[in-house]
Amino acid sequence: MAASSIPPSDDPDVLTVPGDLSRPGTGARTVEQALDRFGRIDSLVNNAGVYVEKPFTDYTDADYDLVTGVNLRGFFDITRAAVPAMLAGDGGHILCVSTSLVDRANACIPAALASLTKGGLTAATRELAIEYAARGIRANAVSLGVIRTPMNPDDPGGALAALHPLGRMGEVEDVVEAIMYLEQAAFVTGEILHVDGGQSAGF
Repeated sequence: MAASSIPPSDDPDVLTVPGDLSRPGTGARTVEQALDRFGRIDSLVNNAGVYVEKPFTDYTDADYDLVTGVNLRGFFDITRAAVPAMLAGDGGHILCVSTSLVDRANACIPAALASLTKGGLTAATRELAIEYAARGIRANAVSLGVIRTPMNPDDPGGALAALHPLGRMGEVEDVVEAIMYLEQAAFVTGEILHVDGGQSAGF
């Protein structure tokens, strides 16, 4: 696991790598340390992300650099390092975390930078799935609605729940179940699995 602020772990099965994934070299260093510890890379989950919600013309150059740095540069750096390690072994699985705002914009949610960067991830997911299909690497993505996390710990008034036809926010367990399905689904690649309470389907 790599993050800008992450404590060390005493668990021999867990490697934590502190670092800013938007900075070139952090992803490669993370993969190198994982190879040193475990000897192989089987799966990569690109779940680092930054979300800044603003009207489009209010975005600053700093906002752009932050969001594209983490969401795109981070993905590029660590995935570029992980693929050769997967090819040197028995293949692997690349999974990206996207947002259903890519597929269904919402007038109440001005998030063009999220759509720009996460839309790039979904496109790259499909491309990598095809580029490496014959070489034993699968690539998939989960496209999320609003998930209850420290960024959205609760929902007073139910405004976030109301964004989803199922009438609730997603839970971390919903995302984990979807990721584990894709991890085990050996005949699935290039899939963008929506975990959004029906948000992408419409209202």
